[in-house]
Amino acid sequence: MKLWLDGGLQDIDAARVSVFDHGLTVGDGIFETVKAVHGRPFALTRHLDRLARSARGLGLPEPDADEVRRACAAVLDANPMPLGRLRITYTGGHGPLGSDRGDRGPTLVVALGASDPRPDSTAVVTVPWTRNERGALTGLKTTSYAENVVALARAREHGASEALFANTVGRLCEGTGSNVFVVLDGEIHTPPVASGCLAGITRALTVEWTGARETDLPLDVLDRADEVFLTSTLRDVQAVHRVDGRELPGAPGPVTAKAMRVFDERAADDLDP
Repeated sequence: MKLWLDGGLQDIDAARVSVFDHGLTVGDGIFETVKAVHGRPFALTRHLDRLARSARGLGLPEPDADEVRRACAAVLDANPMPLGRLRITYTGGHGPLGSDRGDRGPTLVVALGASDPRPDSTAVVTVPWTRNERGALTGLKTTSYAENVVALARAREHGASEALFANTVGRLCEGTGSNVFVVLDGEIHTPPVASGCLAGITRALTVEWTGARETDLPLDVLDRADEVFLTSTLRDVQAVHRVDGRELPGAPGPVTAKAMRVFDERAADDLDP
């Protein structure tokens, strides 16, 4: 396996990042995960646009989009596989052992890992912790992911693949690495970005392609929704068959099944929508 580190391909066993890298010491970094099918990335332009927005939000120099594209292409060419998770990581670089940044410039890593196709449906749990819709990092895809690690571990303990958060005012927000949609009376709804959720790439495409509405929703909408589904880069559109102790028999339901079909068809027509 080969990855891209600071300007070129390197063997995965030989690649090294400084132990003083700000991404390691204080989580000062951003990332994108891109689905790659037979060596071709999906929605790369949208991912690179969000990477740039996250960099601006964190106060990092904006990454060179052309370099990142070259890095992605090189890594994909060097590591052929049918379905991959292409990870772009961009950190504050070598810095002091504190919150102040150093002056050596950012670190760029692009790596690829194999991925398996996701099942059509999954189970989720809600967790007692909240997303802060007013935080400094809200809406940025940063490497400060420990909160998600804890919540996802809780989900795994309960036989689920995802944990769902409310925000600080008790409104439905998002999952650890996904956006959430609900079906009410035949209409698809998803929390607005103002709820504190990440503006997911798959979320945006699903809204565009299905006509879903962005709606401020209470967390307990999960107790009465006719259907629930998740979206993310590697899930695409995935039905939910259990929320906590509530079973949703027949998942994917008819509305979710149509959303899955529409997404698959539109994504196959255009790899960079």
